[in-house]
Amino acid sequence: MRKLSVSTLVSLDGVIQDPGGFGEQDYGGWANPYFNDDMQAESLRHLQASDYFLIGRRTYQLMVKAWGDIKHGAYMQRMNEIPKLVASTTLTGPLEWNATLLDGDVTQVIAQLRQQSGGDIEVYGSPTLVQTLMKHDLIDEYRIAVHPVVLGHGTTLFPQNGVRATLQLASARTLDTGVVNLTYAR
Repeated sequence: MRKLSVSTLVSLDGVIQDPGGFGEQDYGGWANPYFNDDMQAESLRHLQASDYFLIGRRTYQLMVKAWGDIKHGAYMQRMNEIPKLVASTTLTGPLEWNATLLDGDVTQVIAQLRQQSGGDIEVYGSPTLVQTLMKHDLIDEYRIAVHPVVLGHGTTLFPQNGVRATLQLASARTLDTGVVNLTYAR
């Protein structure tokens, strides 16, 4: 059985929007100063353990625009080669960047995919998709990298009036940069 993991970079006040500076916000790129070799190695390890990269439409469009042409470095090589599954009700295929548009009910497709043997499914960002997956109890693990910065506004992973969940802390690790990597299991 595959494990579905949500990995996200978050500010101290819960914002996940534009950590890499993809042009969504004027404060975009807030996580870049903290993305050192240790963070990159951990991100690469999770991507290498995954057979699929699942994202929503907005995250896909931002990522393909920013990263679609970058070919150097082990992390970007893996990001380019991993099959991407895109959840959207508005996009039409075919998609670029080794991406496939999911047909039908996303929760049914992911539930079936989780039942198969193989590597994990990795999710970045995509707060609307995450709420849908949470509602159907499809997320096995949350990897949240809390950054020592307060942004004041922006999209959060867990919005007000979102899906309620009780999680169990599986691990916590503080990096030299002040980022705290938290892993929660359902």
